[in-house]
Amino acid sequence: MFLDSLLARNPALIDAAADLHRRGAIPPDTYVMDLDAIEENAALLAAEAERLGLSLWFVVKQLGRNPELIKAIARHIPKYAAIDPPEARTLHAAGAQAGNLGHLVQIPHRALPEMLAWRPETVTVYDLANARAVSEAAGELGRVQDLLIRLEGAPGSVYPGQEGGVPLTGVEEFAAAVERLPGVRIAGVTAFPCVLCDPATGLPAPTPNFELALKARQILAARGHEDLKLSAPSATSMATLPLLAELGATHGEPGHSLTGTTPLHARDLSQPEKPAYVYVTEVAHTLADGRPAVFGGGFYARSHIKSALLPRTGLRLPVQDAPPENIDYYRLLDAPEAVADVRPGDTALLAFRTQIFVTRSTVAVVSGLSAGAPRLVGLYDAQGKAAS
Repeated sequence: MFLDSLLARNPALIDAAADLHRRGAIPPDTYVMDLDAIEENAALLAAEAERLGLSLWFVVKQLGRNPELIKAIARHIPKYAAIDPPEARTLHAAGAQAGNLGHLVQIPHRALPEMLAWRPETVTVYDLANARAVSEAAGELGRVQDLLIRLEGAPGSVYPGQEGGVPLTGVEEFAAAVERLPGVRIAGVTAFPCVLCDPATGLPAPTPNFELALKARQILAARGHEDLKLSAPSATSMATLPLLAELGATHGEPGHSLTGTTPLHARDLSQPEKPAYVYVTEVAHTLADGRPAVFGGGFYARSHIKSALLPRTGLRLPVQDAPPENIDYYRLLDAPEAVADVRPGDTALLAFRTQIFVTRSTVAVVSGLSAGAPRLVGLYDAQGKAAS
């Protein structure tokens, strides 16, 4: 999906990743992350958001929740939106500031005292029971916590496993109940996804959820709530920040734009964000019909992989589809021409949409590429822990 973009815009990362693998510095099933490019992308996004009067909360699930990358991003975008409690703990430990907790996964009630003590800017709640729990935990800490109301998504817009939220028709009643809770204050609304890229063109457009969030904010404003936030996550990038500002959002949540890997980046190589990671594996064996099998572990069901580059020979082979219900022990490539030389141990480089935190991959962080002096900073697991 992103191999053409990477070859055109960040060939130094391709060369460095291949060299690291050839030297045995990284194993197969490793994402190599360009620390310099990720920080440059964060700086671009922060400057554009400031120009437009928007605030940003960065997201790192797709980066493998890596402490080195978190620190680099936070130098420009200080606050984060944590997808779930384990991610929140990693972000907090790395020194980033809590912008929004409970964003896609609600905070378990027993974890609330720990996480509210970090003084997050907002906490997202899906229902009244969670609002009450936040109120009680905040009250015990002697403070009032700002809440974002998560809106129930429009029909057909919600991904499986992400169900929940307050229906638009119930916002008035929900707000009335929350207003009686002593430990919380309604600070705004959010929904997901609010922006998506068209599968055919890559061009971003608002989803019906954006309109739901705008209407919910109007309801809250009519009840007397002021300075209401509207966080409009998904596909936040340099291309979509003007759209967020025009439509009335106050916050964006950049994730894949930090690595230059939104669907728009795959189709438009002129986008400002630079591609910043490559997946490295190797040929494990060859089937009797000539198809090479590469080691898996880091493939993702929605990755839209097209091809793999084998740097030793320059071969570029199509990657065969694999059913998501099976474990990716290996991934098959198309058989090369009969005269082609493919050997076990050959480096294979791929670039595709991923969510590293759901893989079993290694994450290698490389700095110095922008100065022509690459250096391996360290190896980590997919949850951001240093590899032993």
